[in-house]
Order: sequence, then structure tokens, then C-alpha cells
Amino acid sequence: MIAETLISTAIIPLQTSDTGEVALEMMSEFYVRHLPIVNNRELLGVLSEDDVLNFDINEPIGSYSLSLQRPYVHHDDHIYEVMRLVADMDLSVVPVVDADNNYLGVVTLEDLLRYFARTVSFADSGSIIVLELSRRDYSMTEISRIVESEGATLLSSFITSYPESERIDVTLKVNLQHIHNILATFERFKYEIKASFNEAEYLDSLKERYQGLMSYLNV
Repeated sequence: MIAETLISTAIIPLQTSDTGEVALEMMSEFYVRHLPIVNNRELLGVLSEDDVLNFDINEPIGSYSLSLQRPYVHHDDHIYEVMRLVADMDLSVVPVVDADNNYLGVVTLEDLLRYFARTVSFADSGSIIVLELSRRDYSMTEISRIVESEGATLLSSFITSYPESERIDVTLKVNLQHIHNILATFERFKYEIKASFNEAEYLDSLKERYQGLMSYLNV
């Protein structure tokens, strides 16, 4: 999945002649905290809500000092690059440009959330296992082999790292409701199990929350 597949053209970019008041009205209308500033097809920067509140809202935004650098992704960048910018710069929209750096549109935080909610097995039933280990001991090949040795399928996984620490959390989603054998095998291989969740115990609640999320995103 690349950035251009999630581009939204519904959000109208700002122009340097727009005032801060206009910018705030547009942010409120589109439920975002950032908007791109575009001159013809050139991306000039990204204005944040805080930028507006720190200046005179009656002045044109072309006179503002922007707190953000000029964040953007290219149309053929992977979605993970969009996620990186969202996380690193706390963005609600990420501008997308083409190979000639012409502005194409934005990817919104809402679009990203909807994409991952539909494609990363959140709606599939199963169980969740959280392992804690050191970076040097991490091997997805071995982890996958352990899961599959117990007749399970690894539906998804992600890593959570911590600043100034060599420890990481590896969160696994497997397709089985009963995971006692998988947990026992991980323990036998000296893995530290930080947490485990059997979705059979709260499957109805999980489906309710998933459907609620989908309804919210479709508003």
C-alpha cells in the first residue's frame, strides 16, 4: 500500500492570503488540526492550529512563522512513511506530492485509522500475546515457527520500542481462541510473556467496538 491510494482531495488547502480565522474555520469544518498551504501546485508548508492561535487570526497566514518543517510524502512512498510522519510530528494530515513535487492532496489520520482497522486483522477473532524481550534476541522467524508448531496462524504482529531501552514488546495476533499450548511453548523457549488475551472472553464486546469504530469513521 502506497500513499497515493489513500489521498483525499476533499480537504481544500490554504493559500497565503487566507487569514488565520479562515484557517481555523476550515480546520473545524474538516475536523483536523493541520492544513497544507499551497501556491498553485507548490506545497509551501503545513499550518497547525497552534500556529494560528499564537498569531493574530486576522492576519494572512503568509505572514506567520510555521512551527513545523515542510512535512510531506511522495505519492509512491509506503504507508509506513506516512505513519512515521504522523507519529514523529503529531500530524492530523500529511501532504502528498508527485515526482515533480507538485501537491496532490493529503492523507488524513482518519484515513490511516480506517485502513488499518480494515486490513490488519482487527476484526478477525483469535487471541493476542505480548512478548517482552531484548532487541538482540528478537527473531520473527523463530516466533512464527513457535506459533505455527502449535497449529496456529500468525495473523499480524507489531513491535513497540522504548527510548533508551534495549527491551521491546512484540504483540502477536493468532487465529486460535485457546492458546495455552502456544504460551507453554514460548515459556519453554525462555520467552517472557508480558500479557495474553483470549478474545473468546470478550468477543461480543470487541465486535461491538469494531462496528462502532467503523460507524464513526463512516460519519
